[in-house]
Amino acid sequence: MEIDDIETIAVLGAGNMGHGIAEVAALAGYSVNLRDIKEEFVQNGYEQIEWSLEKLAEKDIISDKKAESALENVSPYVGIEAAVGDADFVIEAVPEKMEIKKDVYDDVEKHLPDHAIIASNTSSLSITDLSEQTNRPEKFCGMHFFNPPVQMQLVEVISGGHTADETLDVTEALAEDLDKTPVRVRKDSPGFIVNRILVPLMNEVCWMVSEDDATVAEIDSTTKFDMGLPMGVFELSDMTGHDITYHVLEYMHEVLGDVYEPAPFLEELIDEERYGKKSGRGVYDYEDGDGVDIPADAGREDITTRLIALMANEVGNLVGDDVSHPAAIDEAVMLGAGFPDGPAKIADDAGLETLVETLESLHDETGHPRFEVSDGLREAAERGGFFGGESGDDLEFTNIEVRYPGDMVGQIVLDREARMNTINPELLEEFDAAIDALEADDEVRAILITGKGDRAFSAGADVTSMAGNAEPIDAIELSRKGQRTFGKLEECDVPVVAGIDGFALGGGFELALACDFRLASARSELGTPEHNLGLLPGWGGTQRLGRIAGFGRAKEIIFTAERYDAETMYDYDVVTEVVDNDAFDERVHEFAADLAGGPPISQKLTKRAMIYGWEDIDAGLELEAQAFGHLMHTDDLTEGITAFMGDDEPEFEGK
Repeated sequence: MEIDDIETIAVLGAGNMGHGIAEVAALAGYSVNLRDIKEEFVQNGYEQIEWSLEKLAEKDIISDKKAESALENVSPYVGIEAAVGDADFVIEAVPEKMEIKKDVYDDVEKHLPDHAIIASNTSSLSITDLSEQTNRPEKFCGMHFFNPPVQMQLVEVISGGHTADETLDVTEALAEDLDKTPVRVRKDSPGFIVNRILVPLMNEVCWMVSEDDATVAEIDSTTKFDMGLPMGVFELSDMTGHDITYHVLEYMHEVLGDVYEPAPFLEELIDEERYGKKSGRGVYDYEDGDGVDIPADAGREDITTRLIALMANEVGNLVGDDVSHPAAIDEAVMLGAGFPDGPAKIADDAGLETLVETLESLHDETGHPRFEVSDGLREAAERGGFFGGESGDDLEFTNIEVRYPGDMVGQIVLDREARMNTINPELLEEFDAAIDALEADDEVRAILITGKGDRAFSAGADVTSMAGNAEPIDAIELSRKGQRTFGKLEECDVPVVAGIDGFALGGGFELALACDFRLASARSELGTPEHNLGLLPGWGGTQRLGRIAGFGRAKEIIFTAERYDAETMYDYDVVTEVVDNDAFDERVHEFAADLAGGPPISQKLTKRAMIYGWEDIDAGLELEAQAFGHLMHTDDLTEGITAFMGDDEPEFEGK
């Protein structure tokens, strides 16, 4: 079976996950049969899809026409035969009970075509055990979407003990066709990848509270502000639901042993039905209290080390058991949990020897098996890291990608999609190095800068990883570092184009301002929200915006701290061109390629003259005159004149 053979997808279960998966498939153009056991259930799921599509259209994320077309792709069913009789691929998203799933599979098998694949969206149950409830275990796998499926990029594709490679290949291809990022889980193991990292982490902070090793405030302050996670761990647990965490942990405890024994504090939350935000009360009180209240300065270094050590141990388990490899684990956790870096990289940066010592010390103190050092972690420590202590080409950049799409264009892609491509100090360092590398490459005559995905060029500085623990002197140096790095874009010898698709806010907007040209998709929003945070643009925005848009417009944009659509920014002379959403990738490359085909010596000297003139008009004019004289004796001028006289396109060589 090939991806082209899939036309109809049956989604079984119209709850939050089911209707979200159905919407994703419908948006990708597939015919979707959405089925649940009662008319009211499936109708509610259908209405949720309709509501979501309307919201996406209102926000110009998709067109009205695409929203209408996607809804037309969805057919609601209660009868199982009608739902799966013509299906090529089934995604099961019914409750996490083996007996319920078995009953569903029994009904499905009676009517499902022989060629069809079944994929379970289970977050915890064994894919091998589930597959054995069917008559086609080789055509059965896990396809674990994350909530909400419309927004979350990750899909874990999990192999069961009987799954054929062809099944996994087709499922990965389908995930990509749904505009998701598949990460393969090579072996059926409880928790797969993301939950195998997150659930023990959530359990460990509960152990720390149970044993009076740390307070909730200290833990959430450490994880949110010191470690730079998107939320405090307790804040995240309240959001996802402690009952879900406990359910997954129970299964891991049953299969893998006392390493995953639930902490007393977690059991207390379950006994008191404090499941989190959905029940009105979890660790934080959302009904009678103030909800989440995390101090920015209560973090502790020992908490950081302990939690990184626990995560490193789980990475060691996954690698040692051949469930996955470090790069895939990092990608999955960044996409599925919004971590600023993956746990393998975080562990390598902390030093694996130190983490092993931390676990050994905790095991000596407590005797608890959760602190026993995994073989995978010990082996990685001996190698110098999960990534072997090497800095090969494929590991040179972790926060950006450097691409060579052709036509003498070098492309830098901000690659922190799970964090809206926000900019942290590590990204700045890599970005700085990438600019140097591309400028030094004689085959690159224009630089194109884009963000990963279509949600954001860059939503700004990664404030959560910087706020709360930055000393004024460090903050000053961070500002200067950003100014110097972005200044390289102005000073480099080749034209630089910012391809803005989605949000370009704060530091991301400042990066775009340092480029020579800014092309923005119609759905993009740009602005400087720093005043809403009590800050100011600190990476050159107070200076560059005024020079581009004028003093008055710059004040308006900065002081209002509003988001402006692409058309308004075009009217303000900030955006060079507004591009249709569907044509964005092709057009920004075409624009950069046209510049790359221009006369490189002339472009270099023109940029220098204009920059000098900003600071000192007399210096700029003098450089302009010197450059004009120099260009009179270049081969490029001869080529340009010859092509002009012959009505041809010039081929400049930079000589």
